[in-house]
Amino acid sequence: MAIPNLIQRWHQAVKTRNISILDELLADDAVMLSPIVHTPQRGKVITKMYLMGAVQTLGGEHFKYTREIYRDGFAVLEFETQVDGKSVNGVDIISWNEKDQITEFKVMIRPLQGINALHKAMGKALEQLKSPHAFGS
Repeated sequence: MAIPNLIQRWHQAVKTRNISILDELLADDAVMLSPIVHTPQRGKVITKMYLMGAVQTLGGEHFKYTREIYRDGFAVLEFETQVDGKSVNGVDIISWNEKDQITEFKVMIRPLQGINALHKAMGKALEQLKSPHAFGS
């Protein structure tokens, strides 16, 4: 199966760190399911903030997608990276609508030391992103 258009655009956002692409990619009612926060984060603005934080903390020089599975409106992207010297392995589970907009973005991470390193790094990134000048709505 060919790489879906939405996934190609997601790869572009991650590779270039061009977060403005998220404005086009996210549905207004997008939901973010993070390994760091217990409750689903609902809405385009908060989902964008979490994805920006994830790109900042996970998307460094060591980040690479290693395996991808696609179905209509659904993809699972496995990745590897390092956070503060700790190996992180995870998956992005992405669902999208008929308008090619992300409706749900779920991240699952392993091992525990990777989750702990990510928790600390994401906390810092999200605090910076909460400033009023971090991004537009």
